[in-house]
Amino acid sequence: MRYLLVEDNMQLASAIAERLQVAGHVIDHAADLASAAAFVRVVEYDLILLDIMLPDGDGRQFLEQHRARYIDTPVVVLTARSEVSDRVRLLDLGADDYLVKPFDFSELEARCRAVLRRRSGGTSNTIQLGDLFFDALTGTITVAESTITLRNKELRLLEILVCAPNQIFSKEKLIDRLFPYNEDVSTNAIEVYIARLRKHLQESSVNIVTVRGLGYKLAVP
Repeated sequence: MRYLLVEDNMQLASAIAERLQVAGHVIDHAADLASAAAFVRVVEYDLILLDIMLPDGDGRQFLEQHRARYIDTPVVVLTARSEVSDRVRLLDLGADDYLVKPFDFSELEARCRAVLRRRSGGTSNTIQLGDLFFDALTGTITVAESTITLRNKELRLLEILVCAPNQIFSKEKLIDRLFPYNEDVSTNAIEVYIARLRKHLQESSVNIVTVRGLGYKLAVP
């Protein structure tokens, strides 16, 4: 999945990005609000990690403007403020969750997963679609009592499809969600990952359908 990280502390930003990239996510980094605003104008993100105190302003203003435009991208705020009133204001402005600095990276990952689960209507790490059980935490799918461990890109691709069943994704959009801009990736790469996932799903009632001229969708009975 593609995350936007808005953080001016370069050391912290680098550490967060490295940790999330190891998990298979694509991270765009903005060191100030102007860069963050430019990113969200042209890119659709799965989640935004937002610092509050930034060189050119307050992240709360960005959050408020973001919600005023009826953009529902999940936002997890990274803040040094621990007062209850500050946390309440963040939630009232539209933040989905917050972490008080310093924080443990494993907690950051867990909170990101929890926010994404809530947005997709789930309450646990395991999502059931038909006879398919998908666990993004362990990176596995279970079909007909057989459990398969997915590779990183397979996992993130299936996660995108599972979180929006029956929604059509073009190859170009999937490339944007799965790969950094500095990687030269052709649409053939998406075809390869789709073929691998179809092989994993061949015993399931859930399947990936090609919509001619448009892209792919996860068809759920």
